Amino acid sequence: MEENRAETAGTVTEPVTEPVPVAEEEEEDEDEEDDDDDLSRRREREQTVLCCRLPPFGEPVSHVYHPLDYAWEPHCDFVRRYCRTPKRVLFLGMNPGPFGMAQTGVPFGEAWHVREWLRVVGGVKKPPSEHPKRPVLGLACRRAEVSGARFWGLVRTLCPDPRLFFRHCFVHNHCPLLFLASSGRNLPPTELPPAQRDRLMGLCDQALARTVGLLGVGLVVGVGRYAERRAGRALGGAGPGGACDHVKSSG
Repeated sequence: MEENRAETAGTVTEPVTEPVPVAEEEEEDEDEEDDDDDLSRRREREQTVLCCRLPPFGEPVSHVYHPLDYAWEPHCDFVRRYCRTPKRVLFLGMNPGPFGMAQTGVPFGEAWHVREWLRVVGGVKKPPSEHPKRPVLGLACRRAEVSGARFWGLVRTLCPDPRLFFRHCFVHNHCPLLFLASSGRNLPPTELPPAQRDRLMGLCDQALARTVGLLGVGLVVGVGRYAERRAGRALGGAGPGGACDHVKSSG
């Protein structure tokens, strides 16, 4: 889950440990897009379009950020680099955090790890309506997302080369939207008006089920109880031989 505690984080500094060498990337034919890669990005686009067509959320929501719109370039680079093959395990977060995916387009996307370890590149635009207390600075963001720094920090410790992790795993958010209150506070989906929240969660559940089927995922790990519950609802009908056999929580 990309946590509200991100708001208390300070300035990002490089880890005190020695930089982890990243193996040179394998050469790829840029003219030949992987079918699953392309389909995955189209599915995400469709989900974002459907979410954007929902009526305005109203109080307590003041601003809604759509990272898969204004941060589409780095998101596509992330998918191209690390999601070109089927995946056994999907780590599932709740929704973007203000200093994570809202900045970089990458789930749990704390900027230092996205830029320096994952080597993701791409331009990030400004959201159409930007909260003055939550500016989007893209990959140059210097604020640390608590959940992102913890998640990718752990993965980096276990797999110094990110390609080792992404060989069988991928990372995804249940909801692609960030919600902010007028104060700039990050609003989790649980705080949305009930009727609109239910419509939004229904769309996101359907999108998650399609993603799991597309990638051939056998295990979904909910990063937090909320993600675990939504995965259970979305994939509840998938038993042995279905889209996904297991849903677990890391929280």
